[in-house]
Formats: sequence, C-alpha cells, structure tokens
Amino acid sequence: MKDNWFNIENVDTVDSPSVALYREHLLFNIKQMVSLVDGKADRLMPHLKTNKMPEVLKLLLASGITNFKASTIAEAEIAAEAGANSVLIAHQLVGPKVDRFLKLSGHFSATLFSTIIDDTESAILLNKKADENGLKINIYIDINNGMNRSGIKIGSALDSLLSVVRDCKNLQFKGLHVYDGHLRDPEFSVRNEKIESGFEDVTTYFEALQHIYPNIELICGGTPSFTSHLLQKDRITSPGTCVLWDWGYSEKLTEQNFKHAALLVTRIISKPIEGFVTLDLGHKSVAAENPIDKRMKFLNIDNYELLSQSEEHGVLKVSNWDELKIGDVFYGVPYHICPTINLHDEVSVIENGLKVDSWQITARKRKLRF
Repeated sequence: MKDNWFNIENVDTVDSPSVALYREHLLFNIKQMVSLVDGKADRLMPHLKTNKMPEVLKLLLASGITNFKASTIAEAEIAAEAGANSVLIAHQLVGPKVDRFLKLSGHFSATLFSTIIDDTESAILLNKKADENGLKINIYIDINNGMNRSGIKIGSALDSLLSVVRDCKNLQFKGLHVYDGHLRDPEFSVRNEKIESGFEDVTTYFEALQHIYPNIELICGGTPSFTSHLLQKDRITSPGTCVLWDWGYSEKLTEQNFKHAALLVTRIISKPIEGFVTLDLGHKSVAAENPIDKRMKFLNIDNYELLSQSEEHGVLKVSNWDELKIGDVFYGVPYHICPTINLHDEVSVIENGLKVDSWQITARKRKLRF
C-alpha cells in the first residue's frame, strides 16, 4: 500500500468536513469477509448500522452476501429495496416500531424479515399485532451472555419465554441471537477464550433445542468476535464495522486484516496563534463518545495533538505551524466509524485517487417510507 494512498487528486471537488469512501478498500474488505468464511456467504449476516448505504448493499449482494442484520426499520428497508433475501432487526420492537415493522414485512414480500425478543409481553403483543394483520413473524430469542445490554439469561425465564412463543401461533421461532460485543481483548487468544467460555451454556442449550427445532439458527457476535465465531461451523456471524474499518478496531483486533475504507476529510480554516491551527472538524462530524485523543487519527501530519473540539471546530497543536496554510487538507481515520457515518448525509466515492461519485447515507434517517 502506498504511504499516501489516501490522497485525492481532485480534492477541490470534496467539501469538508466530509467522509471519503475508498472503493478499492471497500471491495477488499467485502472480499476478505467472504474469504474468512471460506466462500460460504450464507454464514455471513453483516450489520448495516455501520454503512447505512444502498450502494454498499449492492456491492455486498454482488459478492454473494444476501442476509443482513439491522438496528432500525430504515436500515431494514434499504436492504429490502436492494434485494436482500433476509433481514434481522436486532432490536426489540416497542411502540410504533411494531406497526412499522409489520407494514414493512407486508410490503416487501420477497424479503424474509425477523426480529428479536427477550420478553414475554413483547412476544404476546407482537403475536397479537401479527394476527390482526394476517402475518406470520419470524423471531429470534435474544440471549444475554454477559454484555448485560439486552437479552435474557439462559435458565427458567428463557424456558418460560419459549413456552409463551410456542403458544403464539403467529410467531415462528427461528433460533437464538447472541451479541458479545463487550469482549474486545487485543490478544486474540485471550479474546477467543473468553468468547468460547461465555458460549458454553449457549451451545449446550442450543444443541438441546435442536432436538425440538432442527432447523433453528445461532446468530452470533459482531466484528470483535467475528474471527472466533467463524471457526465454529454451526454459527452465523454478524460483522459490521469491518466493511469500512476504523482506528479503534485496527488497534484492538490485530488478527483481522481489513483496510480503512472511510476517512474524514477536513481543512485548516484558521491559524489563530503560533503553534495552533483550527480545522472545520468539530464533534458534529466525528463520533465524540470517546476522549478527545481517541476520536480520530490523521494520516498526513505528524507530531500533533488534538486539543479541543466544539460543534464545528477542532483545534490542533502542531510542530510545523509555519509550513501549514489556510485551506490545507487533512485526512483522518475515525476511532469509531459507525456513529461517524451517521453524522453525514453522503460520502465522496474515491477510485484510483479521484472522486468519481457521491453515495447517499440513506438510512441515517430514522424513518424512510415505513
């Protein structure tokens, strides 16, 4: 890879702050995902929360990946529009989302939709609404195996939930969903050991269920646990971040060979005092949930420190202040790409060092048609 692979020859056509998407790296990452599961694309269910773009979905579909995971109705909608075979909304539906999901399911008859549940009342409500609409809804039970964000623990409460689901004639039990995103140890052997240890009860329970439901599935993890779950042939994996990649996971998940496919483009807008420059990149343009030194890493400047960010400004302390000019372009790798993408309306598509197109980040909106 060239040291300056990120340079955009016609960068004057790229506004800032904005996201540049490098098509060659995107295609590499998709190919790498498929390669890691030995070409068995049915073992992949990429999460759409990272990219949210119909054009990226088309490339995933062209690679043979046809099943997807989503967090929002809008993400599921763009997947169906693109021609996805199936979409799992991995978010328990509450409030108006139940009716929105049913309308979505009824409209896109060629796409198999499903959702997760971890609560008996949610199951009963979903069953009632499905019956009123003449629909059968596919559901996965969400298992909590240590992250404590959602899901139900394996035990008597899960047995009771399954019993309720059996009585819900408009719900079709499809399997278990387990997300273990809290396990991110940089050393793969340590991470893998923790992941497999956390899956012992899940595996035992799942194998017992298969005697009753022989066709159920086990949908597992995200990008951090992707390289663990892909080693177990009975698991469907759900990486998402690796489609675009970011600084945070490239530091932590060193065994994963993905390339940065999305960078932030920003420019110097002021040199207010010697040793300091101000960029047009505030916390409205990059994920700001991490400390100031863990938000982005610039590729074409050394010996700098990001001192502060406000809404539309970022202040850098630099060592080469005299060499820098108003309007100079910096390229930055976000620490966390998923929420960064969600802050922008579109990306500039870069191919062979040139901006060649713009793609809409359609599903950053919470609601499209449904």
